[in-house]
Amino acid sequence: MIRFAIPALAATGIAASAHAAEVQVQAQGPVVELSVSETVDAKPDIVEIGAGVTSQADTAVEAMRLNAREMTAVIDRIKALGINEDDIQTTGINLNAQYDYDQSTRRQVFRGYQASNRVSVTLREVERAGEVLDALVAAGATDINGPSFSLENDEGPRAQARRAAFDSARERAQEYAQWSGYTGVRLLEVNESVVRGGPVPYAKADGRMMAEAAAAPTPVEPGLVGTQVSLTVKFEMTR
Repeated sequence: MIRFAIPALAATGIAASAHAAEVQVQAQGPVVELSVSETVDAKPDIVEIGAGVTSQADTAVEAMRLNAREMTAVIDRIKALGINEDDIQTTGINLNAQYDYDQSTRRQVFRGYQASNRVSVTLREVERAGEVLDALVAAGATDINGPSFSLENDEGPRAQARRAAFDSARERAQEYAQWSGYTGVRLLEVNESVVRGGPVPYAKADGRMMAEAAAAPTPVEPGLVGTQVSLTVKFEMTR
């Protein structure tokens, strides 16, 4: 959140010193506070894909060994697609004992260990998302999530949304002032927050999905991603 306060014009010269201080603006007229949000859409230029492997074995050592071999095949495939190593990041490695519940004895029965390893892949060629998803599954990935689309640099859309939100807030404040018998408004304070694209639901691959991926490319439509700027603005009504 960005907080911006317009400094008072009077009695501030002496107060300016080596000590930082928050200046409280003293309004002479009524104050109107407005919350306004504006969103600007743009075509995404980055897509995030998560891929992982889950392996099971009788012992913890064997589960980790098996998982390492299978995950190495997936990572090697990612690199073979020409994806930079800096755009591949391990996001989680887990090892857990697995149990079944025996209804007859009402006890947990140990059945082995499960190991998992997941990576996040950043693609800078959005149009390759379907191709990469298929390649990951074909290489042995059993857990897939994404794709999640975004902008590498959203400064342009953010600036547009900010300007639109501020203009809208100022216009509304001016209307309130005129309805109340005042002629203008003076900005007192601005609070800003930025919201980008939301989360993408988790998807898990299985044998049927792997067969389908081999038969036909996975269609992926990037659409548009929105950058939303929300402002809370205070204006003083002036004559």
